[in-house]
Amino acid sequence: MDIDVDLIRRDLAQLVNIPSVGGSDAEIAVQRWCAAHLTGMGLEVDQWRLDLEQLRSAPDYPGEEVEREEAWGVVGTSGAGTPALILNGHVDVVPPGDAAAWGNGDPWLVREVDDRWYGRGVCDMKGGVVAIFAAARAVSEVPLSRPFAIHTVIGEEDGGIGTFATLQRGHRGDACVIAEPTAGQVVAANAGSLTFRLEVQGRASHGSMRTTGHSAITAFELLHRAIAELEAVRNAHPPAPFGPLPWPISVGVIRAGDWASTVPDQLVAEGRYGIMPGESFADAKAQFEQAVARAAATDPWLADHPPVVTWPGGHFAAGALPDGDPFGAQVRDAVVAADESAPELIGAPYGSDLRQYTAAGIPTVQYGPGDIARAHAVDESVGIAEVVTAAKAYAQLILARCT
Repeated sequence: MDIDVDLIRRDLAQLVNIPSVGGSDAEIAVQRWCAAHLTGMGLEVDQWRLDLEQLRSAPDYPGEEVEREEAWGVVGTSGAGTPALILNGHVDVVPPGDAAAWGNGDPWLVREVDDRWYGRGVCDMKGGVVAIFAAARAVSEVPLSRPFAIHTVIGEEDGGIGTFATLQRGHRGDACVIAEPTAGQVVAANAGSLTFRLEVQGRASHGSMRTTGHSAITAFELLHRAIAELEAVRNAHPPAPFGPLPWPISVGVIRAGDWASTVPDQLVAEGRYGIMPGESFADAKAQFEQAVARAAATDPWLADHPPVVTWPGGHFAAGALPDGDPFGAQVRDAVVAADESAPELIGAPYGSDLRQYTAAGIPTVQYGPGDIARAHAVDESVGIAEVVTAAKAYAQLILARCT
């Protein structure tokens, strides 16, 4: 079974060169690239324009954090019938930040150094996408008794509308592997997440007379401590297969003040709130809101000026492979057959489209090249050998399930 590294290198260079940040025109262009390449490999391709208005009105709409006026879905299938295996990869990426901070000054050009590829999205997760394509090429001459399907999706980084639309269109399969970076392990469960927005009121005054005002920053400090305490309580006893701190709470954005010598009268903090398996969004939100309210009640200023909590953006539920499902072991065997040591089945603290497939009754795990620690980072990278190993494992899995 031949995995052509040169074709992987070509595909990755072309994919990374499409700056497919969520909500951009390039998010449309990257799906055209995928549809063309799947067609070129002989797969039957369903390419459709997403009905965004209809999707956003659905009761289980997963949310978005960027603006979109147009988006496309792409599914390639190797034959007729229900696919025995789905291979899923998202093709949207996060912004690169300051391009000057990257090693070659251009995050949209793949750079190869010391057996690693560098560029925005090579780890999360265009490296996984090109590994899927390489696996499909490797089995193209093998007679299959059952088809497999490739789902390339947009919008994963900001809620998962691409996979949501793909499932809404009726695309299903018996099991699914998502090619997210897993550092050689198999992720059988992951936590969910919500985005919170916390508005804290202060009272403005001249900086030289700060005691006549009330800083919104000072007021927020009390709330920030309460959020840290809530995080500790929620993560006190994580269940298997999760490690420590599986549902963290992180403040990622703070905005306050508009003049250096003015006491700020408003602070807005936005962050990520980890969701436990089996926990409803309503219950999770209530815990957070109650913790903020309890802390505010202990402070005279905040008691009279209560902070406001809202929940913008994507809603990532937790998801898990059902206990005892044999698919996890089958994926592990495919990795071993690809000349890699046996991976562990673990839980991950981040959300993904896994929860959408499992909610649809499709056993799903994540296995893909790269380490999530390198995702979204300056000089994002993935090992070349990791991409090749993933491609071999996907090909082995296709053979195991489809022949």
